[in-house]
Amino acid sequence: MSRTRLILIPELANAPAPYLILDEAGGVLQRGRLSLDDAETPPMMRTVAIAPGGDVSVRWLDLPVGGAAQVRAAALWMLRDDLAAAPDRVAVSLGRQVAAGQKRMVVVVSRALVQAWTDYLEGLGVKADVILPDMLTVQAPEDEDALSAAVFGTGLALRGQGFAATVQPDLADLIAAGRTVRPVTAEADIERMMAAAALSPEVNLLDNGRQNRVAAKGSWRLAVGLAAAVLLSPLVLALAQASRDEMAVRRMQAETVALIAQADPEAGRSPDPVATFRQSASSAPPPGGIVAAAAVLFAAVEGVEGAELDIFVSDPEGGVRATVSYPAYQDLDAMKQAVAAAGMLLTDTSTLDDAGRVVSDVTIGAAA
Repeated sequence: MSRTRLILIPELANAPAPYLILDEAGGVLQRGRLSLDDAETPPMMRTVAIAPGGDVSVRWLDLPVGGAAQVRAAALWMLRDDLAAAPDRVAVSLGRQVAAGQKRMVVVVSRALVQAWTDYLEGLGVKADVILPDMLTVQAPEDEDALSAAVFGTGLALRGQGFAATVQPDLADLIAAGRTVRPVTAEADIERMMAAAALSPEVNLLDNGRQNRVAAKGSWRLAVGLAAAVLLSPLVLALAQASRDEMAVRRMQAETVALIAQADPEAGRSPDPVATFRQSASSAPPPGGIVAAAAVLFAAVEGVEGAELDIFVSDPEGGVRATVSYPAYQDLDAMKQAVAAAGMLLTDTSTLDDAGRVVSDVTIGAAA
């Protein structure tokens, strides 16, 4: 019979950890506590640890489609203004896949905190297969104007439609912002919720190793590049269909390269996909629309030494937008002139300094 060990990580590292042994249907077979002083090693089995959620951030974001590393990087870039820590110090985990057009759960936590929880569990003699923040064990009510609430230690876990947080109990009304708070107080009900979450966790805080390596190597700059890789994928497919030329994108992570190779095997085998794509974009006559804007902008960026195109995206409401980085402020004027020579207008909507480079958000449209 398949069994799962459910451990509740305490708030204090020297405190014992309550645990449940569950059967495959979620029934409780055994209850107990594990302590750092225990002499016996617990038996091996699938282990799910419920961690204090006070320092865990849960958000729902409109994320692009792509490989896990690229989607995590895109999420990290979207949250850049909300994070107080450097990107190499946080772990980003993704919730379950969602249908197109729906927001996906993103969980952000300090890498050091995840490591501390892992070390604590290893001190108990167990290795976690899943670490889940406590607020994601609470079931959200169907009513959008209500929140479920359950006490874990000194924290109050709140869960609603598109919302999850663990807060101090005296802040519940402030956080609820007018929504009805429905407490879950019966121990049996809390056990059932935790058991259901352990058997089918919505997220795993340990499922972020790829993101950890990405952040440590390239900080925000690489995160931008990975996000751009996801956003560029539809553009690559559109250009390949329109021109039937060999297309490639800048050097990306393996998941994005696989997407390109699937759409155009010949481009995926190219020894230098970047050069192939830029040469095609800069030399082909623009047929109009997004393809024309892409070709003109790529040619303008290529003409400025050290300039890079970080993001290129088009949508019916926002039009054609891009993020470019370059060494000096006057380089933007050079790109504007190059785009103007092709009969288009490049407009910068924001410009800032970033680690010795200049980064601008721009729009591309027809010249007046």
